Amino acid sequence: MIAVFCWGLSTQQSYGQSKRQRKKAEKAAKVESAENPTEPLLADARQKEAGESFFVDGVKFLMLEQYDKALERFQRSYALTPGNAALNYKLAETHMLAGRLTEALPFAQAAVTLDAANPYYYLLLAQLYTGGQRYDEAIKVLMKLTKDIPDTEQYLFNLADLYLAKNKFDDALKTYDKIEKKYGFIEEVSFKKQQIYLKQNNLEKALKEGETLIASDPTEVRYPLAQAEVLANNKKIDQAVQMVNKALSIDQNNAQARLMLAELLRQKGQLNEAVTELQTAFGNPDLDIDAKVKILIEYIRQLPQPASKNQTLLNTTLNLAEQTLKAHPQEAKAYAVAGDVQNLANKKTEARNNYIKAVQLDNSHFSIWNQLVALDAELNQTDSLLAHTEKALELFPNQAVFWFYNGTSYLFKKNYSRAVKSLEYGKKLSLDKPELVMQFNMRLGDSYNSLKEYTKSDEAYEAVLVQDPNNPQVLNNYSYFLSLRNQDLAKAKSLSSKLINLFPNEETYLDTHAWVLYKLKEYPQALKFFEKIAATTKNGTIVEHYGDVLFQLGQKDKAVQQWQRAKSLGEYSSFIDKKIKDQKLYE
Repeated sequence: MIAVFCWGLSTQQSYGQSKRQRKKAEKAAKVESAENPTEPLLADARQKEAGESFFVDGVKFLMLEQYDKALERFQRSYALTPGNAALNYKLAETHMLAGRLTEALPFAQAAVTLDAANPYYYLLLAQLYTGGQRYDEAIKVLMKLTKDIPDTEQYLFNLADLYLAKNKFDDALKTYDKIEKKYGFIEEVSFKKQQIYLKQNNLEKALKEGETLIASDPTEVRYPLAQAEVLANNKKIDQAVQMVNKALSIDQNNAQARLMLAELLRQKGQLNEAVTELQTAFGNPDLDIDAKVKILIEYIRQLPQPASKNQTLLNTTLNLAEQTLKAHPQEAKAYAVAGDVQNLANKKTEARNNYIKAVQLDNSHFSIWNQLVALDAELNQTDSLLAHTEKALELFPNQAVFWFYNGTSYLFKKNYSRAVKSLEYGKKLSLDKPELVMQFNMRLGDSYNSLKEYTKSDEAYEAVLVQDPNNPQVLNNYSYFLSLRNQDLAKAKSLSSKLINLFPNEETYLDTHAWVLYKLKEYPQALKFFEKIAATTKNGTIVEHYGDVLFQLGQKDKAVQQWQRAKSLGEYSSFIDKKIKDQKLYE
């Protein structure tokens, strides 16, 4: 609150004359005073009246927070009446509000000197000393205030805070004793005294202060909970449990008490009982969602990799997440953390559904969108991947990962030109992230190949292999596309040979290598690899390739059988019906 000080005089006269006018007036006043001895008294009155007028204007500007104008008026008043305590106070206050503590201090000191009976002057001076971290001087000011001026005991609270800032705990305790003597029991004071005793390692007095709190109001559940926390922090677990149970006897639905009891029981090794208490707390909508999320995150951190290695802990975490959802059905955080737990539990579809609900409730969190689109891709939800990345890019247009998934979705939907646009843009945003650049190049290699822009496709693949010479996806796709194009088959063979040396039992890679050999007309060698995988594969393309090799080796009947089998499996070429009907090879 801004206090307005006025001497009770009023005037309608303006004193905004120019310097020339003032000099004329002063000269005239001197002549008149020589002729009339009563004139000096009149001049003093006019000067005082002018000072008051400037002061009142300054107060008006101060209330409007126009500090520069207020200072200008106060300074003009000060030039006329420098010994006015209220004016010095206002100058100090205005400088302080304008952020000029150094300039404020001399005026505050002067105000106290000129009027040692006004508590507001002391408070402002103490505030300035405190703002400059001159706590000892601030303490002296408040000590003098509370000692010399009657009915100022309320400022003992400020004095105690300063003692705490200086770690003068004994002085703070004495000050709190004075407060209690004046005002009686005050909860805040009792809690602060308890904290001081704890800092002084005086557990006995800290606990006694806690007992005082409990006795002051036996129906207040916070007091036994605070006492239980002190006991728990000092390894007095059994006594802490008793105190929490006392709190629950006051309010059996208190979620904070249930949480504390769960942790204490866990420390005692009573794990089943601890989980029961925790579940009860999580089912309570009165327990803050942030507290639940914090606990769930801690449980998630404790889960091993994979999470199924500790099924008991995983089940507990899943159950707590479910309780959180039931208690907070309109909280995005509840769905997000549930999605995180389910993702770790390999419940991918459930996790994805919860991430969708989370972004519907609150779409502002990048991490949730990132998890959502990653699961869209993993679960082959191409339409959702496209829709979600388009929305995510409206919200986070500079996040390269969303351009990657957006380009990927267009690639999967065979819109290769749109895929290239998104991927190239995202790649530019990722130049400081080599791993992400590599992912973009992998997708660009596939996209440019589909657009028949083979030079760009090869460049993208080569860029990946510079970073990761053993990248299986590029070794596979690059060699396979070269074979389909009948280009640089020697390079294709080199790439696919490296691939199967790294992964000798992966049927997709074996098929690629066998197909490269087929395109090189190395039919016997190709047959060996096809025979290794053809009997057990469920992939129609592999079986069709196997039939093609058999045909080239003169085993027409076996070739037709494999073509027929390929058609029954699906994933076959557009020539499959003609091959079966004409019993000929078409490519």
